[in-house]
Amino acid sequence: MIVQKEIDNLKAIGVDIETNMVIGKILTIDELFEMGYEAVFIGSGAGLPRFMNIPGESLKGVYSANEYLTRINLMKAYKKGSKTPISRSKKVAVVGGGNVAMDAARSAMRMGADEVYIVYRRGMEELPARREEVEHAVEEGIVFKTLTNPVEITGNENGEVCGMKCVEMELGEPDASGRRRPIVKENSGFTIEADTVIMALGTSPNPLIRSTTPGLSADKRGCIVTEGDFGKTSREGVYAGGDAVTGAATVILAMGAGKAAAKAIDEYIRNKTTE
Repeated sequence: MIVQKEIDNLKAIGVDIETNMVIGKILTIDELFEMGYEAVFIGSGAGLPRFMNIPGESLKGVYSANEYLTRINLMKAYKKGSKTPISRSKKVAVVGGGNVAMDAARSAMRMGADEVYIVYRRGMEELPARREEVEHAVEEGIVFKTLTNPVEITGNENGEVCGMKCVEMELGEPDASGRRRPIVKENSGFTIEADTVIMALGTSPNPLIRSTTPGLSADKRGCIVTEGDFGKTSREGVYAGGDAVTGAATVILAMGAGKAAAKAIDEYIRNKTTE
């Protein structure tokens, strides 16, 4: 209801909303300019799940945390007869150590799993998740396999996940950011039995817009590069903000970026009009 009210308010002041529209696929940024728009703001977020690019990630039973949680919470996969069913797992390995990893692990436990593991390549003290999230996961029986790094997901003859090969890690010297870099221990390989693997490694911006917009600069993480605090990109008349620029961050930062860019866009269009 709250979101619908905001949408109605936008419509009331004359904002046109086009649904089922994929920019970069159905329309490009250049085509929007050709249609008469004088400026474009990109606020497409960072919703593309990251994977490790290890063998076995295409097996049945491997999910991104986004897909796993979306199916459960929005698509009601826990209900009998769901149109988007999810595996009723017995042993689940969640790769990652952030808040989303904790959500996925605890959700897997609620879905009836007997054993749920958090697999993280650094130690308990380095977990990026909030302390309370970690404490709640421990209370609910989640097993933490820290200083552990997956190297391969194994499957059975039906192409279904049956385990995950891992190596033990140890923390070496701090890197440029001050964090101690994980190093593989020699001859430390072992296997975790699992019938479901959930990758909770964060997200990055979808490459669709930047790959179809000539002259739009992005950094090595795939985030759109902007100048200063007002969202101006390397393309004339194109502005950007939020997770598409910063990578996965907070709603409040994205809102602030949108407001700053709106002010800059207004000034940009006014200056064009007076030229």
